[in-house]
Amino acid sequence: MTHSVHTSGRWSRGLLGGLAAGAVGTAVLNAVTYADMAWRGRDASTVPEDTVEALAQRVGLSVGGSGTERGNRRTALGALSGTVAGLGVGALVGTARAAGLRLPAGVGGAVTGVAAMAATDLPAHALGVTDLRTWTAQDWVSDVVPHLAFGVAAHSTLRMVDPPEPGGSTAVVDRPAKASGGLVARSALLGVAAGGRSTLGLAGPALTGGNAAAKLGAVSALGAEVVLDKNPSTPSRLSAAGLPARLLAGASGAVVLARREHQQVVLPVLAGVAGALVGSAAGVTWRAFAAELAPDWQGAVVEDVASLTLAVLASR
Repeated sequence: MTHSVHTSGRWSRGLLGGLAAGAVGTAVLNAVTYADMAWRGRDASTVPEDTVEALAQRVGLSVGGSGTERGNRRTALGALSGTVAGLGVGALVGTARAAGLRLPAGVGGAVTGVAAMAATDLPAHALGVTDLRTWTAQDWVSDVVPHLAFGVAAHSTLRMVDPPEPGGSTAVVDRPAKASGGLVARSALLGVAAGGRSTLGLAGPALTGGNAAAKLGAVSALGAEVVLDKNPSTPSRLSAAGLPARLLAGASGAVVLARREHQQVVLPVLAGVAGALVGSAAGVTWRAFAAELAPDWQGAVVEDVASLTLAVLASR
């Protein structure tokens, strides 16, 4: 009986903690989205409200009203759907954590952000509201960055409100120190390097570590990417296929650096992602400029050397 009550309490705390994490993540996502709108002066996306209306039509319902009233109702329902999705994802990850799935902060934040993206993007695609295959690099950036912020905020909140595991030690835990300014700056530089060559996100720390097998794997992966980068058919790093991988590489490298120095990962991960975004855009700009002066492969080699140098300096 005691075990049953204890288990029930654990699941309840996981659910409630997840809802709280989802609420915080949703607030952060909205803040990042509105900041982007204010910065670029862009229109608000109509995808949420279009998705709600498409779903209503699919099940035989109607939003109702006409003119301004109908438009206001669509806007409100779109915003509510985003809140519901955020709370739902939070509840899901909270329940998963209660079940024993405890991911490292950087990985958990990225996974939670991807889950939030899937919860909104996939229904819109399935209902024909948007076609993810036609999204531009700017579309993906506008979608990835707020959802990554959601993931980091939600997972961080969940880790703070989550109680110790049942039966765990009550001894003081050796918690990671706050991320230093130097670590955050080096994470950003490693992200820039990953924007140039995505494998450097993990290869940089591996090359400067002491594990021979990791160094061999890093050299092999980096060598393969350096060769593929010279292939004209390789997709742009700002494409839907290229950019998410580089952002993830920047985040992953930052997690490795933070873990190695036993410091908190949230700020380094954000810096790594921002650096990867900058590095990706800068790399495309450099290659276009260099192609006007010399064969493309020469500009690519310069970028190889610059990216590797940045990665090694950031990871030492």
